[in-house]
Amino acid sequence: MLPAADAFLPEITFQTSRSSGPGGQNVNKVESRVELRFPLRDSQLLTEEQKALILEKLAGQLTAEGLLLVTAQDDRSQLRNKETALARFHALLLKSLRRPKPRKATKPSKAAVRKRLEGKKLHSDKKASRRKLD
Repeated sequence: MLPAADAFLPEITFQTSRSSGPGGQNVNKVESRVELRFPLRDSQLLTEEQKALILEKLAGQLTAEGLLLVTAQDDRSQLRNKETALARFHALLLKSLRRPKPRKATKPSKAAVRKRLEGKKLHSDKKASRRKLD
């Protein structure tokens, strides 16, 4: 089970920068873009099994140092962007820890097989009727 998003706060660092999003003149003055940095390998909240699963699924999103980066610049407010980044981070972890349900092999029913073969036979007869007779 994954802890709540707030439980990760001691391990997360936030970095702010100027956003390219909405805000007009505000964009040029205020650092509203938030980048969440989470050291996955050093986390005390996740088990080794969870870390391995996340590393496998999010390998493309990790930096060389093993940091998971999540950015948010949707809003003019730095606080709301911070909350958005935290929500995205938690959703990303939940998604990466979800195991897919194993697929059960199924067989087409006898009626479905018969119907398919009858359709093929009709199509074949239609084509055969168009041929020249010798």
